[in-house]
Amino acid sequence: MSLAGPAPVESDPLRLDSRPAPSPGPDEILVRVIACGVCRTDLHIVEGDLPLVRSPIVPGHQVVGRVEGTGSGARRFRPGDRVGIAWLRRTCGACDACRRGRENLCESSEFTGYHADGGFADYAVVPEAFAYAIPPLFGDAEAAPLLCAGIIGYRALKRSDVPPGGRLGIYGFGASAHVTLQVARARGLEVFVCTREASHRELARRLGATWVGDIGEAMPAKADGTILFAPVGDLVPVALRNLARGGTLALAGIYMTPVPPLDYERDLFYERNVRSVTANTRADGEELLAEAARIPIRPATTTFPLEDANRALVLLKRGGFAGAGVLLTGEGSRV
Repeated sequence: MSLAGPAPVESDPLRLDSRPAPSPGPDEILVRVIACGVCRTDLHIVEGDLPLVRSPIVPGHQVVGRVEGTGSGARRFRPGDRVGIAWLRRTCGACDACRRGRENLCESSEFTGYHADGGFADYAVVPEAFAYAIPPLFGDAEAAPLLCAGIIGYRALKRSDVPPGGRLGIYGFGASAHVTLQVARARGLEVFVCTREASHRELARRLGATWVGDIGEAMPAKADGTILFAPVGDLVPVALRNLARGGTLALAGIYMTPVPPLDYERDLFYERNVRSVTANTRADGEELLAEAARIPIRPATTTFPLEDANRALVLLKRGGFAGAGVLLTGEGSRV
């Protein structure tokens, strides 16, 4: 499913395209895609919130599949191995950020489904160093949302600095939040969720949220740390007003509408912190997959055939399903 140019997703901008399977480069593997998660970042790319860096582009960066071929220098995986492809696709490996373990901040980073074709397709290639082995506990559709929704939520949870036994606030309850809540509850945190859709509130309750309310409701107590998953800048002051002294607000989106002016004394004083979350490191991904298998995380998924990618994105935009949306290729529909 290929995007030639940005447009409202309701206009079906993704078009079914036939082309030869890609060939892996020397350090790359060729993956036969089985499942690919549908992410809000894909929606931002399709609708032009994020500027296209190449056209046409195949979106999708939560890919689960099997290795079908390897480049001449690729040794890490063998044909038939089940692997995952995530958003972070390549870094320079030499800059200060990369050398200090902060490769998510590499200025030469490349991303799947943005700089290179992604997983809304039957085949994808990825540098083998940036692929993940998938824990056998997870089915293909279950594993897909872990590869971005899970990883970004995991990094956002780190950035929110909630102490052991503390309170985590969550605004917006999509794919990433529903995985993050399960990690937080397994760690013994109380979790307060504010979200707009009734079906999302019901899922949050089912997954063990301590308290669930609508997007503008006051939480029953101040949170020690909060994650804003909704890409809505107007919610930043709302979240800060529900944050305890010394607490941290982590902004988890790759895109956000404008943030309104903040009142210093009301919103930021008493050492309240605001942090952004930028992509992830490969260490984040490995840690999240290991913790998800130990808990174990059980992603809630709604599946669609690959050719229904536009419809899946429309439903994502409208809050039309709880949990994560996942596209299945012809291979995925047979397993």
